[in-house]
Amino acid sequence: MNERDKKIRIAAVQAAPVYLDREATLAKACHLIDEASRSGAQLIGFPEAYVPGYPYWARYMDPFKAQKFTKKLIQQSILIPSEFTEALAQAAEKAHAYIVIGVNERDLHSTGTVYNTNLLLDPRGNIIGRHRKLVPTYAEKLVWAPGDGLGLRVYDTRLGKIGTLICGENTNPLARFVLISEGEQIHVANYPSLPRKDPGAYNLAKDIEIRAAAHAFEGKLFCLTCCSTIDSSILDTLGTNRELRAILESGDNCHTAVYGPAGLSIAGPLAPGCEEILYADIDLEDLIMPKLRHDIATSNYNRFDILSLVLRRCPPQPVYVQEGVEDETAIPARQLERSVRLLSSLLEQGRLCEAQAVLEELRQILQGE
Repeated sequence: MNERDKKIRIAAVQAAPVYLDREATLAKACHLIDEASRSGAQLIGFPEAYVPGYPYWARYMDPFKAQKFTKKLIQQSILIPSEFTEALAQAAEKAHAYIVIGVNERDLHSTGTVYNTNLLLDPRGNIIGRHRKLVPTYAEKLVWAPGDGLGLRVYDTRLGKIGTLICGENTNPLARFVLISEGEQIHVANYPSLPRKDPGAYNLAKDIEIRAAAHAFEGKLFCLTCCSTIDSSILDTLGTNRELRAILESGDNCHTAVYGPAGLSIAGPLAPGCEEILYADIDLEDLIMPKLRHDIATSNYNRFDILSLVLRRCPPQPVYVQEGVEDETAIPARQLERSVRLLSSLLEQGRLCEAQAVLEELRQILQGE
């Protein structure tokens, strides 16, 4: 259990990346972290897929003609951990702040697989977690692979219990319930900005407002929404024809704000399209009375003898090796031995996220699941 800071300043960054430029976007992110910290922010949230940007071409272009952009995105994505996450770690440590930032994450074992991931860092510069978007939305499936349950969790920090979901995941009642059930107190929900003339007539700003208010109200928590903007670097990269440029230039549809446990905005929303940092001062004591009324994470206001949820955190493995026939009682021992060796190797390499998955596998073996 961490010693709590009951009164906290949180910040939501609304800004564009330097589109499809990993190093320049990381430099901009570090600058924004520094700016927010100088205003006293202890938790700083960034938009979805901020490094190095959101794949708009999946929505607006022929998928085969747009392959060059997907290739560029993968080339400019990051491994976790790597020298690129180290830059963010140093910025978090300098700012003495927790950071939640959207990145395009390259798969460690594949050159062509990328995930939509939220990376979480603590004030010491440690990577405390990563959450991969469980199911890419609609056209996003052309770019991003599905995530896993490893990062679907709440992180117990000095600021309270922090959780995060990406864009449309904030509509998923099961994913949201997992975080609420673990006592989430501060939720970071991040999004891109969509053009106002999006052909799907998708009112993203209104959807964000509904989702954020609902999650804050149902979970009796604070919900921070962070959105990007569409700037000239995006227009210059993708606006190669008049029709597409007209869509991208039609103005931003987004909603950066902070909601409290009553389901009402306590800060923002910011004006769409402007690059700005939104601040809110929150007090975790304000969650006590709403939780007394409706706490769906406990028997205070739920019936787990009637309703329950199964959560599998261990990521799927591409290969399960079975050599010959052996006594079934020997299998757990072999699995345990393999997992311990793998865990030791991962810890030596500093691959903490993967080590977490192995620890979950060990737990399941020991409990006979």
